[in-house]
Amino acid sequence: MATSMELRCWGGDWGLPSVHAESLVVLAYCKFSGANVTVSPIDWTWRTLTVTTPELVCGDSTVTEPADILNFLRKQRFNADYELTARQGADTMAYVALVEEKLRPAILHTFWVDAENYANLTRPWFASRSPFPLNFLVPSRHANNALCRILLSKVESPLYSITEVEGKLYSDAKECLNLLSHRLGGDHYFFGNSPSSLDAFVFGFMAPLHKAALPSCPLQSHLRQLANLTGFIDNILAVYFSGSQPGSPVPVQETVDANLQKLTQLVNKESNLIEKMDDNLRSSPQLKPRRPEPKPCLANEGSSSPA
Repeated sequence: MATSMELRCWGGDWGLPSVHAESLVVLAYCKFSGANVTVSPIDWTWRTLTVTTPELVCGDSTVTEPADILNFLRKQRFNADYELTARQGADTMAYVALVEEKLRPAILHTFWVDAENYANLTRPWFASRSPFPLNFLVPSRHANNALCRILLSKVESPLYSITEVEGKLYSDAKECLNLLSHRLGGDHYFFGNSPSSLDAFVFGFMAPLHKAALPSCPLQSHLRQLANLTGFIDNILAVYFSGSQPGSPVPVQETVDANLQKLTQLVNKESNLIEKMDDNLRSSPQLKPRRPEPKPCLANEGSSSPA
């Protein structure tokens, strides 16, 4: 008998199953791979202080961090990447690393460090979902952790302050969004007709940025100019989370600026290195994963009906 799995995460709002980016990554991957997990929101419980979200509990095993949880699910034969080629697997690892390095710090800054967003949206939301007296502690603890994570990932010297890295932070994030938009093009998913772990990571970090009513966010404005990325988010919400109607994919612009070309070259170079290692791993025998049939995109269903 299969051991039941419980996923502990923050609850949903803004039309999302969870407002927490890392939790969204895992929730999306579970949907894509067919993993049957029981979702347990930590809202209004003491777990808002004691649990590091997302947290997957399976028997005696407890796993945190999206990458570790996805690896754990793959070992249970819930693998959304099973049908990817070696090249696509290498691209997935390279783009996920890009999202972690370039986009994630800017998302943390947007929600937890930007004074206007924190005071008017983030802090009130998390305080309202935490029991007394944790409602005074939980938001500030998350904000401090976010700031430390940004400084550790972006600052080369401990003498630099957060104000000195903000420009670089958002510049990198915009380049990352441009690159993802270029890679997605007019498709619904990054690789073929089925979503993979890359789709889960991109969706998880971009969906809160797209859906939250942020008082101050140039990065949100930039994302909303990339119609294929916002359509990508809306499509996954509609197909897998019963959200609003998906946006139609739009053709990506033909012109790519010099910075985007440089990022593309870096990703391709990293992909080639990863592909060489991945070939050796994929040469070993693998069990076919327990993965559901891919769900059709709602836009495709509409186009198949008779005129």
